[in-house]
Amino acid sequence: MRPAKRDYYLNIAFAVAQRGTCVRRNYGAVIVKDDEIVGTGYTGSPRGERNCCDSPEGCARDYLKIPPGERYELCKSVHAEANAIISAGRRNCIGSVLYIAGFDVKSGNRLEGIRPCAMCQRLIINAGIEKVIT
Repeated sequence: MRPAKRDYYLNIAFAVAQRGTCVRRNYGAVIVKDDEIVGTGYTGSPRGERNCCDSPEGCARDYLKIPPGERYELCKSVHAEANAIISAGRRNCIGSVLYIAGFDVKSGNRLEGIRPCAMCQRLIINAGIEKVIT
């Protein structure tokens, strides 16, 4: 059965999340404009830095047992939404739709009810993205 476009793009976002390098949760983001993918991004370390999944030190937030959604300043990863916006560029983001999907690394389960963090919400607004679908 052919999936609806919403499910199609969410499935692509989930596939993008598989590239994530976080040891806790990985997200994938897909920016779609005029029914064309203009940018993708996943959770990961800045270019040229060691990925958390490859680091012997592990994750500071994990070690300190910090709950999800708190103390992002201790995390060195760039969020999927930010990476997708960087990939697409603002001109391609204006009037677009952002699809986000993710999973818990330890359980492998898809994450439900996800929402962009406060910083990513501001990036989404300034990029001109009109709608977010999770």
